[in-house]
Amino acid sequence: MVRRPLGNHHDGADTLLVTSHTPGPDPATADTEEDTEADTAKDAAKDAEGDAEKGAGELRALIMDARFVLFDFDGPICRLFAGYSAAGIARELVQRLERQGLLRLLTEEERRDPDPQAVLHAVDRRRRGSELVADLEERLTQGELKAVTGAQATEHADDLIRTWSAAGARLAVTTNNSARAAHEYLVNRGLAACFTPHIYGRTRELRRQKPDPYHLNRALRAMGTAPGAAALMIGDSPSDLQAAVRAGVRFLGYARDERVEERLRTAGAETVVRSLEPVLRMLPAPRGRT
Repeated sequence: MVRRPLGNHHDGADTLLVTSHTPGPDPATADTEEDTEADTAKDAAKDAEGDAEKGAGELRALIMDARFVLFDFDGPICRLFAGYSAAGIARELVQRLERQGLLRLLTEEERRDPDPQAVLHAVDRRRRGSELVADLEERLTQGELKAVTGAQATEHADDLIRTWSAAGARLAVTTNNSARAAHEYLVNRGLAACFTPHIYGRTRELRRQKPDPYHLNRALRAMGTAPGAAALMIGDSPSDLQAAVRAGVRFLGYARDERVEERLRTAGAETVVRSLEPVLRMLPAPRGRT
């Protein structure tokens, strides 16, 4: 607030005019700041555009070279437990051990684990190859078969599978879930012909599950190819990535959300998509079409 006298000559006390006055920014400085912000925004936009182009180029290279495509099941193809609780199956396995007086085979943390595969592996580490492990594995398989009825297809997965198969690619499923559950789901969706007979899943030799490349190598041998640029694995977990690396197969990560993407990138995945739509759009035209 500024006080100044009214006029230069007066009698008596000074009379003051009170005004409100806030000094504004220097016009030249303001223009410079606005230009700097605009330049920064343009640079950021260019960087983002460059990253997007690079990512699209890397994705296109993976897809166009792929002649043998190995899909993980729960994630890239569907959400197996969308309507049936995996945690419920884990509790059933723990309760079965408790009824047999074998709860001591699990730590307190393992008893609370919501992943039935983790419970199964924990028992296998202490009773490898036993009838107990075989029984629990069958219980898990039955739970997965029940889950198939409520499984939710991953968006664009059905079209991607049909289009890639029609374009001449050989497809396989390599999963840590039961091959029986994967096959039943694919039959229900009318997709089994795109994969059969190349559906490889959990066996009672649990040590051969991903990240071990055993199932990937089985698929490659059965399809008549060897590791290399022509083979591609699509998965949503670090164990999928590790199996692909160990098998010498290139990897495309699928992440349904930011948490999964971060986990994949932390594990070393270079190309990750949040939707299968860009993969579908980049596929070559099916044979016999233009």
